[in-house]
Amino acid sequence: MARLVASDFRPAWWLPGAHLQTVWPALMRRRPPLDLTPRRIELSDGDFIDLAIGRPVGPRVVLIHGLEGNLESHYAGSLIHALEGAGFQPVFMHLRGCSEAPNRLDRSYHSGASEDLAEVLEQLAADPEGEPLAAVGFSLGANLLLKYLGERDTARVGAAIAVSVPFVLRDGMLRFNRGLSRVYRRYLLDRLKANLRRKFADRPLPLAVDLDRIHDFNDFDDQITAPLNGFAGVFDYYSRSSCRGYLRGITTPTLIIHAADDPFMYPSTVPMAHELGPGVTLELSRHGGHVGFVSGSHPWRPVYWLEQRILAQLRDLRG
Repeated sequence: MARLVASDFRPAWWLPGAHLQTVWPALMRRRPPLDLTPRRIELSDGDFIDLAIGRPVGPRVVLIHGLEGNLESHYAGSLIHALEGAGFQPVFMHLRGCSEAPNRLDRSYHSGASEDLAEVLEQLAADPEGEPLAAVGFSLGANLLLKYLGERDTARVGAAIAVSVPFVLRDGMLRFNRGLSRVYRRYLLDRLKANLRRKFADRPLPLAVDLDRIHDFNDFDDQITAPLNGFAGVFDYYSRSSCRGYLRGITTPTLIIHAADDPFMYPSTVPMAHELGPGVTLELSRHGGHVGFVSGSHPWRPVYWLEQRILAQLRDLRG
């Protein structure tokens, strides 16, 4: 049965508000050293996805990063390290074009590219280890994961955890244009533009656009994301790629962890209980920001509750 439940997360008193919860781990959390094995998944359209795989100490868990994320994302290295310590094998999936090598095709990764995840999971399921125990998606990666689960009768993964989900992409675009959230908009757009320039440094960009005149996500997605990826425009991209309309179809055991004060979207963006499929539990907290969820009594000893919650869920799945 689908459930909408209250989270037991309590934010650190010294990190009040959504923005401090969001920014603290990104700026202050140490990135542990990692020893990962690369693996390249060749896609049916001639492109590729790069994986980074941890030690084979137990069931495999696929990690899917957010917008402009990679192994340097604050949640990535620490969770990989924690997973190995808890007896899981992390499989970090770089979305198309997000590893060190630019992808081959003009198309890019985007919020609705669930076909890429499908191909990766199919190839992982064909390994001797079989299907991964679970997949964990963050932000854009969470949207992509939930869309994948909701549009297929049979998923090639045992369970899912989705964190800080942009359920309605248009809401996210509008929220980025308000208040302090414009700081995130500028940071992310600068990274998107830089990676686009890097990708097309040695070949012409197949679009007549002036990147310096693009200042919000509506323009970027309308002039770049949509045409590069076969959408009719920004409205077509947002409507077809937002996961909220796919949630009813999810039967795979799925935990969604979300904060009502997420500064990347509105409280009204969060779906209601009747929109959730029979496999879904939506664990909603009043506070926590975007992929934040930092607790603890002392600033010099923060508790990264989100990581603990993910590990607890995975232990329950393993039994």
